[in-house]
Amino acid sequence: MTDFTGKFGLVVGVANKRSLSWAIAQATASRGARLALTYQGRFEEHVNELSQGLAQPPLVLPCDVGSDEDIASVFARIEQEFGALDFAVHGAAFAPREELSAPFSQTTREGFRIALDISTYSLIALTRGAAPLMEKRGGGSVLTLSYLGSARVFPNYNVMGVAKAALEATVRYLAADVGSRNIRVNAISAGPVKTLAAAGISGFSSILNVYRDRAPLRRNIESVEVGETAAFLLSDAARGITGEVLMVDAGFHITGM
Repeated sequence: MTDFTGKFGLVVGVANKRSLSWAIAQATASRGARLALTYQGRFEEHVNELSQGLAQPPLVLPCDVGSDEDIASVFARIEQEFGALDFAVHGAAFAPREELSAPFSQTTREGFRIALDISTYSLIALTRGAAPLMEKRGGGSVLTLSYLGSARVFPNYNVMGVAKAALEATVRYLAADVGSRNIRVNAISAGPVKTLAAAGISGFSSILNVYRDRAPLRRNIESVEVGETAAFLLSDAARGITGEVLMVDAGFHITGM
């Protein structure tokens, strides 16, 4: 049920080998999927290098998710090369570094706009672009990445917590909107992993230590575990699941103290 042979997927948000999006790309490609990977600006070299390790050469495309023109161009190329699409992974998130270090009450209007545009609205734009290509396959699956900072306060997470809360609400509204077209929309809320995005959060090592000490499994998660869970949610095995935020955090979210 998690075989992706003959299926086509789009993975947005790969920056380097530690990216959760890359773990998802590996998990689906190893099961037979042919992928399109996008890169933003300076990450072109990293994505091209990583792509050489996949069984099937992926389609590697530039995409600034803050640009409707870039997004339209990506789907035009996918339609030209693949003809259709079975799944899409949204791993894009960004907030200006200064918005994470300043007190939350000092969040700027522009910083708020950027965080919500790149981290949240882009899921709407990607789903809108992917839907017609998924309908050609009789349906499809969209997956995004969230974090517990959407519901609880974490130090130096600030406006990204608000963006993730909006992202999870967006998952539910999109699921309701495109469900009649047999398109599913879900999210994985992953525990902390040492990714490029995490490097921008001051005190991240302390967060890792707290998770390790308090999570029921007494450890931090690994990116491969997110990849494997994503493969399940994107596959036909999860065809009855939509509008969900699935926690992959070694159980940390259930603890009170």
